[in-house]
Amino acid sequence: MNTTLAQTAAAASGAGMAVIVVLGVLITVMLVWAVRLGIGVRRREPAPPRPAEQPTPPASGPVHEEREVREPNEVPRAGDGGERLDPHQLGGGPSRRSADQSRPRFDDRT
Repeated sequence: MNTTLAQTAAAASGAGMAVIVVLGVLITVMLVWAVRLGIGVRRREPAPPRPAEQPTPPASGPVHEEREVREPNEVPRAGDGGERLDPHQLGGGPSRRSADQSRPRFDDRT
């Protein structure tokens, strides 16, 4: 019986196991180092504000959300020559306040 092949496979298996163990220990050491570094960085950061240091609402009371209906600015059409418009020809602000401030409803079909 030829045992050379079995001995070679066993030797390679032992070397492979040693490499795996060494890499496992190396990765474990790196993870422990990263956690310790993170803890050190966290300790150097300022503490979160105490309840007395939290922001307070203004004396005039809480600020509420403001809702308004806006009308879009229509994009002007190009002239009869068919030339495209440049950005400076499109006009000013993005939108304006609508005269009708009632909220549009989906069940109002006109």
